[in-house]
Amino acid sequence: MHAMYSGAAPEEFAPLEAVASPAPLAPAPPSADLRVVQGPPPAAMPPLLRDDRRLQNALKRGIDLALALTLILALSPLMTALALVVKASSPGPVLFRQERVGHMGKTFLMLKFRSMVADAEERLDEVRALQDTGNVVMFKLRDDPRVTRAGAVMRRYSLDELPQLFNVLAGDMSLVGPRPPLPREVAEYEPHVHRRFLVRPGITGLWQVSGRSTLSWEETVRLDLSYVESWSLSGDLGLLLRTVKVVVAPGDTVA
Repeated sequence: MHAMYSGAAPEEFAPLEAVASPAPLAPAPPSADLRVVQGPPPAAMPPLLRDDRRLQNALKRGIDLALALTLILALSPLMTALALVVKASSPGPVLFRQERVGHMGKTFLMLKFRSMVADAEERLDEVRALQDTGNVVMFKLRDDPRVTRAGAVMRRYSLDELPQLFNVLAGDMSLVGPRPPLPREVAEYEPHVHRRFLVRPGITGLWQVSGRSTLSWEETVRLDLSYVESWSLSGDLGLLLRTVKVVVAPGDTVA
């Protein structure tokens, strides 16, 4: 069962249906929040435009289901091998489950292959002062001592994120969308950043293919809100193709 993230006031999410617009929206100013309406509410939109947005959302969900199921079946031998490697590399569970905030502010458990030692969350305070990448909201550490040797390889090629295909099947995530944040990150959001919850979070997206942890927080927000306000099925396809390139040749964008 999903829970509504308790760190945000309910009114920040209640009127979301009045925010959506079938056309690209202008970037939100820092003083905006979810109650700011840019464009007419759905009830005032021409029926054809409302129907077009509903159709695109339905098609996006259908593509998510079809591709996620296909990838799970095709990659099942690799995922089985990774599970065995994780199990043999260090004590602890194969899967790492972490609470994230998703569509409309609902929390869910995001899945990953465990790439750190089993008590990594308890040791976070030990390494927080060592942060050398990421940004003021998102904690990242390039040579995190909590990461296992097998985990470092998986992270470099984003293999640890393959179990999120099951989050896509469950409807918690999309193949393409903004990165799903941690509740402690959401607690630091300015009001206008909550607009990113108007769409499902994604396994990949503009942030993931544009620098990831090398981006500033302002750049991360700009990319996420740009996607929320102007996503399209053809744009999603382009991002999926760019993701393949980033996974094969990750360069220095992964931490």
